[in-house]
Amino acid sequence: LEPDAVVRRQEALAAARLRMQEELNAQAERYKEKQRQLEEEKRRQKIAMWESMQEGKSYKGNLKLNQQEVESGASTSSALSKSKPNKKPLRGGGYNPLSGEGGGTCSWRPGRRGPS
Repeated sequence: LEPDAVVRRQEALAAARLRMQEELNAQAERYKEKQRQLEEEKRRQKIAMWESMQEGKSYKGNLKLNQQEVESGASTSSALSKSKPNKKPLRGGGYNPLSGEGGGTCSWRPGRRGPS
């Protein structure tokens, strides 16, 4: 092995490690910033909820409205696909699983007592 080649290889390896470490540090910084923003948003929601509760309004309903606005802004196409016209019930109106009527031929019976 030539000493110059070994030295160049080690320098290239060190430079690659330095680049990777800088990239990792940048990713960590972005993650921390995102977490700070999420915590700030949660804090704002709690403050708004507290203020509405002090005013005597329904704070839970207000929170649900805020969440629906966020969800509707995120995906409008999924809301359209969920509503299906001409929806028929799966079973008749007289079905009651506890009464044992209308369920068909299946019926539950307890197992045998004792060892088999």
